[in-house]
Amino acid sequence: MPDPARLVMGQRSDVASVDAIRKAEYLDRPVLVQFAFYLNDVLPISVYEHTEANQKEYNYTPLISLGGERKLVVKPPYLRRSYQNKKKVSEILLTALPTTIILGLCAMAFATFVGIILGVIAAIRQFSWVDNSILVSSVLGISQPSYFSGVVLALIFGYWLADYTGLSHTGQLFGLTDFGDEIFQPKNLILPALALGIRPVAIIVQLTRSSMLDVLGQDYIRTAKAKGLANKTVTFKHGLRNALNPVVTTISGWLASVLAGSFFIEKIFDIKGMGFVTIAALENLDFPVVMGSVLFTAFIFISINILIDLIYGFLDPRVAYN
Repeated sequence: MPDPARLVMGQRSDVASVDAIRKAEYLDRPVLVQFAFYLNDVLPISVYEHTEANQKEYNYTPLISLGGERKLVVKPPYLRRSYQNKKKVSEILLTALPTTIILGLCAMAFATFVGIILGVIAAIRQFSWVDNSILVSSVLGISQPSYFSGVVLALIFGYWLADYTGLSHTGQLFGLTDFGDEIFQPKNLILPALALGIRPVAIIVQLTRSSMLDVLGQDYIRTAKAKGLANKTVTFKHGLRNALNPVVTTISGWLASVLAGSFFIEKIFDIKGMGFVTIAALENLDFPVVMGSVLFTAFIFISINILIDLIYGFLDPRVAYN
């Protein structure tokens, strides 16, 4: 395991400087003590010596004095600083986060819209050639990892057919104008979003089809048809809404997977989001950035799952919340 103090100071640094870094980063303490100090930095309520330097570094608000200079404080999570550029890890991740979120949301929007539409069509046309074609295509889609789809799409549409498609196999989502203003470049989002969305489309198609077939066989659907309601009304108003709960669960899980899969896609398409930053940190053994990225990603996953639980109540009145 490389010495983090050497990574911070460089291999040609003197012994005194390396020892000072080890002491400042608690690297001279046992592993459990290092972990306790890291938790103290990450948690919103922590204990620090109340000094001007600590106040500036941790940006805390003192709550209670614990004797001497030590105080119980409240603060935003502190993820420490990068070994490579000495910037705060939170600032590095927040700068890259919008790109990853835009990419992930666009991929899931594409997957959700296309997957639900194809799934409903497959359910309505059960056992027809349309249904069979959609199912075969979905199986092929599931079989392709996102990084493989990314390489294929980049090679075909971003390189070989670039003159016809106008797309590029590399490019940032945000560029600069001649006047230095930041501008969004949507065409650089198309291929990465497609590559990320192919597998979720396949899963959503199969789940929507299965759920719709189950719902369309219920008694209340037959009653609605017996009343003379139009097929579109029965299918979309009474059938689809009640069939969406398992689909929503899948979407929430796949949104987390898409954010994780974007790590490879961002590297393939040279998009500087959280995935690109994290892989670069791994290559450079920049441990604080890697640890901060893992915690940040876990927080996003948990938040998404809580949001999906709340959406259940809107989709299905049978789900009750106090």
